[in-house]
Amino acid sequence: MTGFICILTETLPAGLLPQIGQGLGISEALAGQLVTLYALGSLLAAIPLTTATRRWRRRPLLLLCLIGFLVFNSITALSSNYTLTLFARFMAGVSAGVLWGITAGYARRLVTDALKGKAMAVAMIGTPLAMALGVPAGTFLGVLVGWRTVFGIMSLLTVVLVVWVLWKMPDYPGESANKRPPLHKIFVMPGVRPVLLVVFAWMLAHNILYTYIATYLAQAGLAKRVDFTLLIFGMASVIGIWITGMLIDRMPRLLILISLAAFSLASLLLGIGSSQPIVIYLAVAVWGLTIGGAATLLLTAMAESAGESADVAQSMLVTAWNLAIFGGGLLGAILLEILGVRSFPWVLFILLLLALLVAWRAKVDGFPSKKN
Repeated sequence: MTGFICILTETLPAGLLPQIGQGLGISEALAGQLVTLYALGSLLAAIPLTTATRRWRRRPLLLLCLIGFLVFNSITALSSNYTLTLFARFMAGVSAGVLWGITAGYARRLVTDALKGKAMAVAMIGTPLAMALGVPAGTFLGVLVGWRTVFGIMSLLTVVLVVWVLWKMPDYPGESANKRPPLHKIFVMPGVRPVLLVVFAWMLAHNILYTYIATYLAQAGLAKRVDFTLLIFGMASVIGIWITGMLIDRMPRLLILISLAAFSLASLLLGIGSSQPIVIYLAVAVWGLTIGGAATLLLTAMAESAGESADVAQSMLVTAWNLAIFGGGLLGAILLEILGVRSFPWVLFILLLLALLVAWRAKVDGFPSKKN
């Protein structure tokens, strides 16, 4: 549920850029910065706040972050001022930066070593469900009753989640002082830097397109099918995480390589068939299939590389991830203004080939080839 709310908060503006722009009296490019500022908040907060809270007990920290979502999504729902809305999005991103930093460690503590990979897949199911159901439903409701109402609904969901955490979630201690290596030692652990490079290139490609998906679809005459297209993407991502959950404990590295290669193929289809709805739907399905398990695969790879320092290593991953979201919103806006939306698939293809090369070559640097 936490992952569902995080992803919905992060990505919902992508499907409602025209409505948000009209509601705040701004252009679609400026509306896209609601995604960018959210990512910037996570980017700046993940490492310092996760490091500062390493000794905090896990459940109180989880609750504090959820209350942050409650407050700042409510402000977004009520604000009519662009600057205030950007501030609320930034602070919601701060909450997400800490949340994603503790998610992997929290989930992995709940199970035995033999089930850690599957536990991550189960815990991350909220991500593809948000894409499959939440974002299309949110986009549909946003068009029907207004985007502010959707942010209000997310605040109500957060209230329910806070009650659920207080009722059901077990608590765990933070990291003990004698198990806290400095950041630079975690950064140079075998496998950590290759994972970070793959995360950045992969998620930059994803977010360039996802942030401006409504604009891309409009050029293909699919402006009224954004919700349907996002539904295809989301349903495929659910299948993707199901496949990941089945295979992650046996072949995590191979799954990463297959996902990157398939996403590269999808980007080519989006470039070649940018005016053909059937080709676009097929490419979006492949894209969703590869993205569904991406978070689980990459979080698991980082956790395996960092061992007992997983939470801080995850905060580095969150920083790289949100730098990619920030870069996707910004670079997408620049590409949109200078080269047009048809340039997106070709930029994606270059980035994905880079990520594939790093993942392929990184085996010698310790990039996990199997779970220990």
